[in-house]
Amino acid sequence: MSHQHFILNKPYGYLSQFIYELKRKKKLLGELYDFPKGTMAIGRLDEDSEGLLLLTTDGIMSEIIRSKKVDKEYYVQVDGVITQEAIDRLKMGVEIGFNGSKYTTKRCVASLIDEVPNFGLRGKKIRDERHGPTSWASITVNEGKFRQIRKMTAAIGFPTLRLVRVRIGSVLLDNLKSGEVIEVRNFQVEI
Repeated sequence: MSHQHFILNKPYGYLSQFIYELKRKKKLLGELYDFPKGTMAIGRLDEDSEGLLLLTTDGIMSEIIRSKKVDKEYYVQVDGVITQEAIDRLKMGVEIGFNGSKYTTKRCVASLIDEVPNFGLRGKKIRDERHGPTSWASITVNEGKFRQIRKMTAAIGFPTLRLVRVRIGSVLLDNLKSGEVIEVRNFQVEI
């Protein structure tokens, strides 16, 4: 059986799943594209997050990509003008809450982003300049605790306003438009 693989730019407001059994109506991935039966998202982006999401019908490929060997890079817009000192704290690991206890994140790669990335408008307006300045940073991790990036930026005093995953391993978001899906022969995910 040959498997199918997809690259998606997940829009804001969608769940990274195909079935949602609670009563509230949610936007699901199946509304974006006619995926074949058995397609699964590799990892997740929460409803408020955007960007690169890989999907496959191959469970083994999913396990490889979700492993801690594969880097995931995020561009994060934060409240305030983030400092190099705050970036340095992120790099060393910060304490966040996870499953009712404290957890110190692993060392990561982080840097300031000088130019505002051109992701286009988000489905829901973030806020306007009356509320103060914002800035962007790049954070690369190879672990994926629940809402980890958001918790990390909050821990250093710069809450996340917008979060976009731009890279998984060697697969890049590039110029894929929000909601766009492309089928690929196989993921060339270099570890």
